Amino acid sequence: MIKNSDRHEESIVPYESLHYVESAPTVSAKLKVALTDFKVEETLAFRPTSSGEHLFLKVKKTNLTTLDVARKLSQITGLKMSAIGYSGMKDKRGECVQWFSIPLQEKLDYLIASLENDQLMVLTKQLNARKLKIGSHKENHFCIKLRDCRGRKSEFEKRLHRLMEHGIPNYFGVQRFGRGMSNIRTMMAIAEEASNLSDSKFLRTHLAKPQIKRGILISAARAYIFNQVLSARLKSGNWTEYVPGDVVNLDGTDSYFSVAKGQWDEILEERLNNFDIHISGPLAGIIAKQYKYITKSKAADIEDIALKKFKPLLKKLSEMNVLASRRPMRFLPENLRWSWTGDNILDLSFSLRRGSYATSLLREVCLINKMDN
Repeated sequence: MIKNSDRHEESIVPYESLHYVESAPTVSAKLKVALTDFKVEETLAFRPTSSGEHLFLKVKKTNLTTLDVARKLSQITGLKMSAIGYSGMKDKRGECVQWFSIPLQEKLDYLIASLENDQLMVLTKQLNARKLKIGSHKENHFCIKLRDCRGRKSEFEKRLHRLMEHGIPNYFGVQRFGRGMSNIRTMMAIAEEASNLSDSKFLRTHLAKPQIKRGILISAARAYIFNQVLSARLKSGNWTEYVPGDVVNLDGTDSYFSVAKGQWDEILEERLNNFDIHISGPLAGIIAKQYKYITKSKAADIEDIALKKFKPLLKKLSEMNVLASRRPMRFLPENLRWSWTGDNILDLSFSLRRGSYATSLLREVCLINKMDN
C-alpha cells in the first residue's frame, strides 16, 4: 500500500483556506452535538414504477454511513455489494432518510424485517424496473440545528441574507477528501511516484488493491482541483461574473453552453444575475474530440494559471481515461429559512440540488466546531 508522504503536507491547500464570498466568518457554533441536530432527507428525481425486479427501500438511518446500510443489506440477502443500489452518500452522524434498492428474491420481506433496529428503520417499500443508480436523486432537504452560537444574531442573519443575494460557492465538501485530506494525499503520492515510470503499470497495480478505491481517489482529485479554481476566482472577485470565454451552466441541469465572442449581452447578464445560468469550472480529465465545453480567451487563461499547479494529478487523470466535464461555480439553496430557539440555538432548513453540499453553505455562515467522531 502507498504511504502518504510528509512531502505532500505543504503542497495540500487546507480546506479552511478556500476563499469566502466576502470574508471568513467571525461568529461560531457547534454542529451535530446530538444526532438529531443534523437531519437530511433524499428526494428521488423519478417515481418508482411500482413493478419490476428491484425492491426500493426508503430507510431512516442514524449514526450509520450509507455503506454501513449497504453492507447490512448485502449480508442479510447474500448478495454482492455491487447488487445493492443507492443514489448518494449521506452523513454518518445524523438522522438521514435515503433510498436503497435490492434485486427481488425469495423471503425478501422476512429478510428486510431482520434489518431493522434502533439505528435503522424501513419507511417505505416500492418496486421498480431497474436498480437505483448513483446520482438518481433530485435534491436533499436539510434541517440543521446550530448550538452554542457565539456572536451577534445580526451577524448570523446578515451572512444568511448575503448568501441569498450572491449565491454560495459550489465547493465540494471536505468529506469528499477523507479524514485529514487522506484521499487527495494518497492520489498525489500515486501521481508523483508513477510520474517517473515509462508506463502506468504502477498506477494500475496500486489502484487494483482493495484498500485503495479507484473511484474515491479520482473523485477526490477532481474535486480538489475544482475547489482551487473556484477559490482563485473568488479571490479575483469574478466567480459570479462572466469573463470572455467562460462556459455557462443552465441552472438545475447538466447542460452547458459557450457564448461566441462579442455575443454576451444584457439578456444573458440578467439571466446570470437571476440565477437562471451560472459560470462553470472544470472537472479535470481528458478533453475528448467531441467535447464542446472548453473555456477560451481570458477565462481559459484564468483556469490555466490555476491548473498548472496540478500537472501530476492532471496527467494521472488522463492516464486513467477520466473524461473532462464541468460544474457550476455557485448554487442557491431553495426555501432557506431560519429561526432562533433561545439566545444561542439557530435552526436552519433548506433544500439543495444533487451535488451541492450543506457544509459549503454552513462554512459561509459561521465557524463550525463539528461534534463528529
